Amino acid sequence: MTSDSSASTSLEKPIRVLLADDHELVRDGIRARLQKVPELEVVGEATNGREAVRMTRDLKPDVLLMDVSMPVMNGLEAAMEIRKTQPGVGVLILSVYDNPEYVRGVVQAGARGYILKDISAQEMITAITSVASGGYFFSSAIGPTLVGASASAPVEDPYGLTERERQVLTAIAKGQPNKEVAKALGISVRTVESHRLNLREKVGTRNAAQLYKVAQELGLLD
Repeated sequence: MTSDSSASTSLEKPIRVLLADDHELVRDGIRARLQKVPELEVVGEATNGREAVRMTRDLKPDVLLMDVSMPVMNGLEAAMEIRKTQPGVGVLILSVYDNPEYVRGVVQAGARGYILKDISAQEMITAITSVASGGYFFSSAIGPTLVGASASAPVEDPYGLTERERQVLTAIAKGQPNKEVAKALGISVRTVESHRLNLREKVGTRNAAQLYKVAQELGLLD
């Protein structure tokens, strides 16, 4: 009785899915799969991360199914931006990689799922419906141990900082000037300045003392 009611509800209001992948053939294949399911509606297609962020804002999908490797802005950066601006959208990452670091990274960035590109049509549909309902979903090939380790990442870093941003934040907290940070990390001074701006935006402050507190909070000064 309950499942009949749920199916009826989903048919009345399909799950709105936005696709983001820089390969047209991949998007065509996914769209063909999803269009066979009445409970799902593909509302748009993005070709890079920045476009995915913009279209998520404009179209307000329930789920963003997004490749992790894309031009202009990659899937991790896009997921972090969407978590800040459209937290109600479930980000589901699509990838060919089953590397533990990739999974930990996407969960930390705010994604609610990670599926591999060789996933079956049924498992992809299950992943989308799970994420749309507020749950999490990871490809069975990834393994429960990896998922358990990954799921704890957001608690450690509520700001969604990248590894490079954490390195720059540590340097700021230690009072190192931009030139010194650039030399130590092997990047340009301009890149360091860009990371500083991103940090202030993500943390929500322009105060150096507050950045120091955040570094302490994240255990970067231990």
